Amino acid sequence: MKAIILARVSTEEQRDAGNSLPAQIERLQDYCKRKGLEIIEKFSFDESAYKTRRDEFDNILKSVEQSKEKIAVCFDKVDRFSRNVFDKRVATLYDLAMADKIELHFASDNLVITSNISAVEKFHFGINLGLAKYYSDAISDNTRRALEQKRRNGEWTGKAPIGYKNIEDERGNKDIVFDEEKAHLVRRIFELYATGNYSIKKVREQITKEGLLSREERPLAPSMVEYILKNPFYHGVARSKREIYQHKYLPLITKALFDQCQQILRGWGKKPFQYAAKPYVFRGLLRCARCGCAMSPEMAKGKYVYYACSNGKQTCEKTYVPERDLLKPIYKILRSLDRLPQEKIDEVVSGLKKSHEAKQAYHGNALTGLRTEYDVLQKRLDKMYLDHLDGRITQDAYDKYLQQFKARQQEINILLEEHTDADESYYVAASTVLNLAKRALEIFESSEVAEKRALLNFLLQNSVVNRKKPMFALRSPFDTILTFANQPTGLRDLDSNQGDDFQRVASYH
Repeated sequence: MKAIILARVSTEEQRDAGNSLPAQIERLQDYCKRKGLEIIEKFSFDESAYKTRRDEFDNILKSVEQSKEKIAVCFDKVDRFSRNVFDKRVATLYDLAMADKIELHFASDNLVITSNISAVEKFHFGINLGLAKYYSDAISDNTRRALEQKRRNGEWTGKAPIGYKNIEDERGNKDIVFDEEKAHLVRRIFELYATGNYSIKKVREQITKEGLLSREERPLAPSMVEYILKNPFYHGVARSKREIYQHKYLPLITKALFDQCQQILRGWGKKPFQYAAKPYVFRGLLRCARCGCAMSPEMAKGKYVYYACSNGKQTCEKTYVPERDLLKPIYKILRSLDRLPQEKIDEVVSGLKKSHEAKQAYHGNALTGLRTEYDVLQKRLDKMYLDHLDGRITQDAYDKYLQQFKARQQEINILLEEHTDADESYYVAASTVLNLAKRALEIFESSEVAEKRALLNFLLQNSVVNRKKPMFALRSPFDTILTFANQPTGLRDLDSNQGDDFQRVASYH
């Protein structure tokens, strides 16, 4: 049988000899030789190159689909295949395997997916992929919550802005305090600009004469002076990508002085735009099937909610869909999930426990990858500093990437803590997902609008409205669970075509 081998890594994993592209290619070549497979194509890429090489990958898929003879498509491990479980290309390959047009081989896992695998193997394979994505998302959620908690505590998670400095005591407690040498000069920037007699360029010239230099002992760039003037941190408010919040550190200037500078920056008189989003169940979850624009909610008579295409491309007519009509198929889905009996939950969890090694491999690979990425970022910072001293990069570029790399290192530290502390069983997550599916109707009916939307966002993906017909697609593994819940005899009924695709889109209208 002819074979195509595919190797895939994250950008930083290439530095790990065991997971590098050459190492994967070598293992796959040895595997094909042992199995008597004739290699006709080699394809390898890292995540940074994936977008640029996507067309090339699609051409390979197209040739595989059109081939008259069966082809073996070989990956090193399942996780190389499922880096993004929602990638349509993954679903396409699985469909081809189920249609007996290809075989999916995972060399290091000693696993072959063919059209002849049992229903139980299909189901467990799909659930494992879905749960891997679920667990990865859970870690991401934990990181987000950890950062949110720090913000609630008034903590700043990045490098202190100029005029402040980061310190750490002998017990490891971190804090941000005034930089005695620069704090008064940063305050001087605001005082000069607030007079209205200085442009940013003139402020820069004056403050340089008075002795304010960057951390690299160079004059501040004009863009850096503007950034300082716009940074609310100096009057007691921290600004992240998600929100602004009161920080716990001593303010360098008053709010009145900061506001005076903002008025001058805005040209005397523009008021900041404020927007308070009203809670709607489907806000941000639906798109128009015809043009792809978002479906926007509107309220009529103070109590009736309708959704219509926002018509950003000016190609759609204004067609209003009552929210109650959108909720009908949602309740149908939730009632189906509600019928999932406990014995089916136990059956699935029992089967998943057999692949316990996946949990250990996930932790090990994740920790190694994070530590490697942190070290790579540190090396980049060190090299960037030398390049900056030698004049090979500009002050603006240095400031930009310094902040970006340091912020990512902070996120990595939190991720490492989350992985280290995550001692609970991987398959507790399996049970949690299944039980959540079973209780989704109860949770939905007892929740406020914002909580309803959060639950639907967790369950749904790529949902659209075609004229007035909603089409809801469940995320994995809930799509598989829904199929499972509707089978009266459990896994055995998944032998039918309804259960063939682990990535099946469950659409209802």
